[in-house]
Amino acid sequence: MRNLLKIALKVSFGIYLFALAVILFMSSRGLGFAHELTLLEYIKYSSNFVPFKTINTYINALQDGTMNRDIPIKNLLGNFVLFLPMGIFLPILFKRLSIFKKYIITIILVLLLIEIIQVITRLGSFDIDDLLLNLLGAILGFSIYKLLVQLKIIRYDSNKNLT
Repeated sequence: MRNLLKIALKVSFGIYLFALAVILFMSSRGLGFAHELTLLEYIKYSSNFVPFKTINTYINALQDGTMNRDIPIKNLLGNFVLFLPMGIFLPILFKRLSIFKKYIITIILVLLLIEIIQVITRLGSFDIDDLLLNLLGAILGFSIYKLLVQLKIIRYDSNKNLT
């Protein structure tokens, strides 16, 4: 039974990673004229390095009705929820990541790498707010994982194997 559970978790994680890759890299989110810009121009034009700038823009748009409500809700909630499963999968599948410090360093590096790849490939932009929302979702997922361990819904034997 334990082996079946491990296989199911690994398959689920693989499906999640595939869906994540499609959302992050295969949907057309880059600028239509990106090929006309140098990489530095693209970064300057498409990136946000100011924390909460995009978040505040969306919140203001929701409050004053200047934007279709779907856009800010999908962006804010979507970025938050997108990495929530990572906070559950990673510590279960990689035991060393069940320690918060190791987990948080790993997830920050992964999120930075994703944002950088999106810019380099011009399939998206670097937005510090996306990174922050993804990070908050990942932390919530890790908190859910810890709660499941505490409630003994997820257990480990003395060899740190999932049971």
